[in-house]
Amino acid sequence: MQFGLHIADFTFDSGPAELGPTLARHVKHAEDAGIQRITVMDHFWQLPGIGPVEHEMLEAYATLGFLAAHTQKAMLHVLVTGVIYRHPALLAKQVSTLNVLSGGRVGLGIGAGWNEQECVGLGFPFSPVAQRFRELEETIQICQQMWSDSEEPYDGAIWQLGRTLNSPQNVTKPMLMIGGGGEKKTLKLVAQYADACNLSALAGVPTGKLDVLRAHCDDVGRDYDTVEKTAMIGVNPESTVDGVADQVRALGEAGFTTTYVFSVGIRQPEKVVDLIAGVAAQV
Repeated sequence: MQFGLHIADFTFDSGPAELGPTLARHVKHAEDAGIQRITVMDHFWQLPGIGPVEHEMLEAYATLGFLAAHTQKAMLHVLVTGVIYRHPALLAKQVSTLNVLSGGRVGLGIGAGWNEQECVGLGFPFSPVAQRFRELEETIQICQQMWSDSEEPYDGAIWQLGRTLNSPQNVTKPMLMIGGGGEKKTLKLVAQYADACNLSALAGVPTGKLDVLRAHCDDVGRDYDTVEKTAMIGVNPESTVDGVADQVRALGEAGFTTTYVFSVGIRQPEKVVDLIAGVAAQV
């Protein structure tokens, strides 16, 4: 089992003015503790389930660049990039730029997006769900083409690109992860395109979702075992190493190989890393 530190809560005891130094120490501590992946959310306001919307939230790709400069080994990515926030060619260029500058450590996690409140508040377009999934598939296709040797035009139903030039090219092929458990569309796109899926395990081990993914893989002729299965769990001030380790063991038994851990209400980031390290030592 690999572990990812998913940084979803930036409200630390050190305060907003010290977010830079605190975050730099946080990710260094995570690498020193052996955590293999570090991710952030793609939101502009804090999520209600984690804290008040007015709490601190950093833009994802600017933050990822900062993390790349303060880490040396960990894989980095936005856990689930909202397809609604960036033109596909810009997103492909952002990821490949960070991949180059980090020595090949940056990948792409992506999904259809869902936060209508945020979009209305900040003026982002929020398309109907069917349109967002069309945007998601075309964005994936554009990224894959821009990360290949092809410079051919891309002619989609939504986006048209005259020349898909991307220089410098990635140092390593970016991992493509699709986040979400939608059974008809999301998991089908995982089977068609993705290196990995990311499923919520907040309500227990999502074994049913894996069964659906397996069926989609069979339908498209994909080897189910070539899809990395990752899950996301949350911890809070009451969480214990033993309790979280039991969750992770259950995920491993179901076939998950990476667990991303985010915290709610733990204002001392070192405690989150120490908790994950303690779980990793047990598991």
